Amino acid sequence: MTHLVHKKCIPCSVGGKPLAAQICQSYLNEIPNWIITPDGKSIERRVQFKNYYQTMAFVNAVAWMAHQEDHHPDLEVHYDHCLIRYNTHSVGGLSENDFICAAKVNAILAE
Repeated sequence: MTHLVHKKCIPCSVGGKPLAAQICQSYLNEIPNWIITPDGKSIERRVQFKNYYQTMAFVNAVAWMAHQEDHHPDLEVHYDHCLIRYNTHSVGGLSENDFICAAKVNAILAE
């Protein structure tokens, strides 16, 4: 498991700078199954489930974690899958918080 899962999100200043591409790639190597979107401003993962109940259980677990971290993803919820996307609006791209939460999503899925 990555060290990111043990970190806590910290508020980012409006107008702060997003992470450099090299740093993003380094963090991406620690969170399997996530990709950087083509615009380089978000990370996302598509998660497949057997049914709607499992999908919603996952969504609720992510919502609880997001509330604890005060860092919230965009979610596309479907019957048997969910697309989860993180970015940091205040910096206009990716921050360490996005990778921390992605690692925590991976930990939820590993349970």
